[in-house]
Amino acid sequence: MKFPWRRDRKQQELEQELQSHLQMAASDRIERGESAERAGQAVRREFGNVELVQQVTRDQWGWRWLEELLQDLRYGARMLRKSPGFTVVAVLTLALGIGANSGIFSIVNGVLLNPLPYPHSEQLVTLHESKPNFEFGSISYPNFRDWRKDNHTFSSMAISRRFAFSLTGLGEAEQVRARFISSDFFSTVGVNPVLGRSFAPGEDEIGAAPIALISAGFWKRKFGSSTDVLAKTLTLDGRNYTIVGVVPANFDLFLRSLEVAEVYVPIGQWNNPLLPKRGAGLGIHGIARLKPGVSIEQARADMSEVARNLTAAFPDDDKGTGATMLPLRQEMLGGVQPILLVLFVAVAFVLLIACVNVTSLLLARSTGRSREFAIRSALGAGQGRILRQLLTESILLALAGGALGLTLAQWGTQATLKHLAADLPRAAAIGLDAPVFIFTAVVSLLAGTLFGLAPALRTRRPELHKTLKEGGRGSSNARHRAQSVFVVVEMALALVLLIGAGLMIRTMAHLWTVNPGFNPKNLLTFNMSLPPSMMGTSPDAVRAAVRELDSKIASTPGVQAMSETWGALPLTWDDENVFWLDGQPKPASQNEMSWALDYIVEPGYLQAMGIPLQRGRFFTPQDNEHAPRVVVIDEVFARKYFGNQDPLGRGLMLNDNLKNTGVRAEIVGVVGHVNQWGLDSDDTQQVRAQLYIPCLQMPDAFFSLVPGGISFVVRAANNTAGLLDSIRGTSRQMSSQQVLYGAQTMDQIISDSLAARRFSMILLGIFAALALLLSSVGIYGVISYLVGQRTQEIGIRVALGARRWDVLRLVLSHSAQMAVLGVLIGVAASLALTRLMSKMLYGVSATDPITFFAVAIILTCVALAASYLPARRAMRVDPIVALRYE
Repeated sequence: MKFPWRRDRKQQELEQELQSHLQMAASDRIERGESAERAGQAVRREFGNVELVQQVTRDQWGWRWLEELLQDLRYGARMLRKSPGFTVVAVLTLALGIGANSGIFSIVNGVLLNPLPYPHSEQLVTLHESKPNFEFGSISYPNFRDWRKDNHTFSSMAISRRFAFSLTGLGEAEQVRARFISSDFFSTVGVNPVLGRSFAPGEDEIGAAPIALISAGFWKRKFGSSTDVLAKTLTLDGRNYTIVGVVPANFDLFLRSLEVAEVYVPIGQWNNPLLPKRGAGLGIHGIARLKPGVSIEQARADMSEVARNLTAAFPDDDKGTGATMLPLRQEMLGGVQPILLVLFVAVAFVLLIACVNVTSLLLARSTGRSREFAIRSALGAGQGRILRQLLTESILLALAGGALGLTLAQWGTQATLKHLAADLPRAAAIGLDAPVFIFTAVVSLLAGTLFGLAPALRTRRPELHKTLKEGGRGSSNARHRAQSVFVVVEMALALVLLIGAGLMIRTMAHLWTVNPGFNPKNLLTFNMSLPPSMMGTSPDAVRAAVRELDSKIASTPGVQAMSETWGALPLTWDDENVFWLDGQPKPASQNEMSWALDYIVEPGYLQAMGIPLQRGRFFTPQDNEHAPRVVVIDEVFARKYFGNQDPLGRGLMLNDNLKNTGVRAEIVGVVGHVNQWGLDSDDTQQVRAQLYIPCLQMPDAFFSLVPGGISFVVRAANNTAGLLDSIRGTSRQMSSQQVLYGAQTMDQIISDSLAARRFSMILLGIFAALALLLSSVGIYGVISYLVGQRTQEIGIRVALGARRWDVLRLVLSHSAQMAVLGVLIGVAASLALTRLMSKMLYGVSATDPITFFAVAIILTCVALAASYLPARRAMRVDPIVALRYE
């Protein structure tokens, strides 16, 4: 029998044949004088189990497995419909566990597993210039040109530097995100324009024609995606650039150092006078493509040789420098990968707890079905058949939970990305795609098999006589022990998750109490570009514009203090200066000089930022271009370079890259240190000394760059809510082409700096809450079941004189034993597992005793609270009723 659709006809023929055989045998006995009733009974007794004969015969036909599977599915669905309460609880429990796993897997798949959308992306590496204080420093333009020319392991190499242009002539003046790039930037990545062409070799040279590429989004926003955009001009910072191509909309390297822009311009168009200087980094970083068959180790060795040759040729600028490279995927993921892996392990614990819960429910349910299994065995059903039936029911539950879990995963993922998308690379690639559906199906099948296995194995050796006699209402101590073990397991798993969440909460609490060195409350930061007409004007004219802008913004209602600022800004971007102490010989090369973070600011900076002045004075309006050069240092600078000596009045020699000389500046004050690199990582950085320079004393070449962008810090008198609109109105009164952009409060900046840890804390907290909920439901269910099974015993105890408090103590003591054992096992597991998240912690150790003790107490109390309701029910047992209980 090869085809299942012919089975009905063959089944009818088999039944007719068997009936005919039995009737013929019965007829023979009747002819010999037996009654019809006795003849029928004797024939059936001699023939044996008719159903078993039919089953053996059907086995010979083939396709039995399909028939039995369909039978199991239909029967399993009926049984689940007969117990709607059990089914709903089990499906919801599994949906929470499977949905959480599917949601995290969708993030892991989108961020970690999906290949990058570039041809042979494994060949792409990021490039940086290593320096004595920075492993991943910026690359000087002349060094890049030599790297590209002299290497033997890269098929192409490119650089990029972020920028912002003031766009005019296309509606209201606005600031657009831009990047200066070398001509082979897009060809290196493997991206072709959707319209037009990329930059040709030589078009990135200093002095070449001004051309530009625009993004697809900018093309749609400003030109309505018109195909005649090519050869049109953009007015950027008052200069016309010809559009030669359009970059695809999905282009993104997912790196802060190579972030996407709206406009791409050849790097040779940058009017920074330091661009041709070999010792100037200027925030330039690179990307390169390895030749086929070349490993990154070979490339590193090759670039080390190139760097040694450049050091020999240019010792003043390149001594101590080298090339640092990382695979693009590795740099893109950064610190996200370990965080996601920790979360993935955590969510697996939630699923295990859900499976343990459902296993306990199934064990309790199987007690009520003992008579059913015994009857089926007595009628000839094999143990494998019953086991398969139970596993089918479990898998049906798991698949239903998986389907509902997918809905929960989609909702949860969307909510997560809505609030945390900026913190994750490749967030746009996260979604419920085919791999997520396959993962959910596999997890559902595995979960169904896992939690269905224990109840199914319980049916392998039924005591038929005893079970049929008791009517299926008995229970065994073994089953009680199994359920107790399951409670202990889920308590231990929940404790691990709760401790992980507790450690992250304590980490965030410590970070929020860290003093950043300034007062972020009511502090607003933003950028502003001067009108394009200011581009190319004299330094004195720019200084006059700066003074006027200061006066206008300072007089805006609601402004308590303000300062324009260049260079570094705490927790945002950094800028470094090199120097040597006055009276010491000039170091042989720039990289042998001392390094400090530099803040180019105005007299109101300290008041605006709320930084304390410790000694001396800060800048005054008299510290202008005509006055002697002065600087202010922070306490770390003073301690590092002057020890216990008074630094006031001492001199620093600031390196002038343009003139290759030192300019003396006198130290007039010492201020408090600010956390430049982050609330949690500032102490670990090599460059921490901070140097403040009055902006009006900067050299004339500096002021050629000022109109392109000025940063501001403004302290509001009350709050920052409406202050930005007032400042924007002040700016428009001065000039309609003066653009204000990039506004943020300092509280937002601090919050953004903690985003990765906050992301971990929120998700770990959610998983821990789910684990706590499932564990409390699990222990409640088990204790309720055990109380029901021990009703007769409790009645006897009461009849013999036990008080209600004795019954309460009896039930709660069993709960406490399970809880304490689970806590002890969970503590032991946590001591090993929490070390995996040690790099995510701050101010607290991975084995913090306070967190461990507090979580253990909380979980034990929750377990006892969950046991209290069934314990109270046990206290109300009527001994008369209980003694009649079977």
